[in-house]
Amino acid sequence: MEVLDNMGEGGMELEGSAITAAVTNNSLDSAANITNVTFFPYYQHSLYVAASYILAYFFIFLLCMVGNTLVCLIVLENRRMRTVTNLFILNLAISDLLVGIFCIPTTLVDNLITGWPFSSIVCKMSGFLQGVSVSASVFTLVAIAVERFRCIVFPLQPKLNVLVAKAAIVLIWVLAVVIMCPAAMALTVDKVPFHYMVYNDDFNQTFPLYTCYENFASPQMRKVYTAVLFAHIYLVPLTIITLMYGSIGVKLCSSVVANREPQLANATVQVGGRRGGQPMISQKKIKVIKMLILVALLFMLSWLPLWTLMMMTDYAGLDRHQLDLLTSYIFPFAHWLAFSNSSVNPIIYGYYNENFQRGFQAVCKSRPFCCLIQKRQSII
Repeated sequence: MEVLDNMGEGGMELEGSAITAAVTNNSLDSAANITNVTFFPYYQHSLYVAASYILAYFFIFLLCMVGNTLVCLIVLENRRMRTVTNLFILNLAISDLLVGIFCIPTTLVDNLITGWPFSSIVCKMSGFLQGVSVSASVFTLVAIAVERFRCIVFPLQPKLNVLVAKAAIVLIWVLAVVIMCPAAMALTVDKVPFHYMVYNDDFNQTFPLYTCYENFASPQMRKVYTAVLFAHIYLVPLTIITLMYGSIGVKLCSSVVANREPQLANATVQVGGRRGGQPMISQKKIKVIKMLILVALLFMLSWLPLWTLMMMTDYAGLDRHQLDLLTSYIFPFAHWLAFSNSSVNPIIYGYYNENFQRGFQAVCKSRPFCCLIQKRQSII
């Protein structure tokens, strides 16, 4: 969708797949007006490439829906799981579910079919919900990092309670909606002049080409808005997360060094015990920290290619051949990689957190379908 914005402004042609024909219109004074009409294939890719896209997107869609639904059920059905950190994890799972429901299917179809095949409402809702869900995800990761920072680096300060966590979650969604409101208002679907799609190489079946793009008053405003989103949804939050977890890492390292002091060699250290008025950091808590750092790191790496491509599209001054390559192959992979982040988080929770492991097992025992999967796995 991002690269198609340029079609609405500059009439970009898909080199190698588009056919440009000269159409002569005779006016009343017999003067000939020649207009270039560009034809595109209705489907962007061959059957094998399209099938690979469908399988790849369906795989992460299935993982996203099953995994995050299980996370939501585990936290909601078990009162002991409703800690501050797990409430933030629940919020992260909900935002990931929004990505799976509203973003993955429409992006897949958009990558398979030339132009925008849906209505203007879908254009607005898809772009808006994608931005809101991603914003909520990264703001939630910031909230988790801050909560862990306060708990580990300043353990004697009062801990955040569930009520404060719920208020923070409400604030997260409000901020996510506010920052994406300009996109929701600007997104629109327009017909691209003199551009048509040809179905199955049959020129008797031609369709007008539409594009979903951000229709700001000027291209410069769109570039500024992209930079603002990049700063507020990616760069600044992940800088804060890095500083928070960096401070936590320093605290954990100093704790390990202190525990190795000779005078503590004969001391029996209990989990949750105290030394010099400072609470000791348990191995379980360290494991949770590692899990959360991995979640934040994977988010940063999986979304970096897509943000890089969007900034390049607006600021690198790419020609139509380079934009064609990005549209056909690079953007679909970058979208897939970004959306796959919504699928891996439940796997990380199940691997690192024993409570989620037990929760997954309990949910599977109470659902017949999951029991069938477990029996098949045990047989294999």
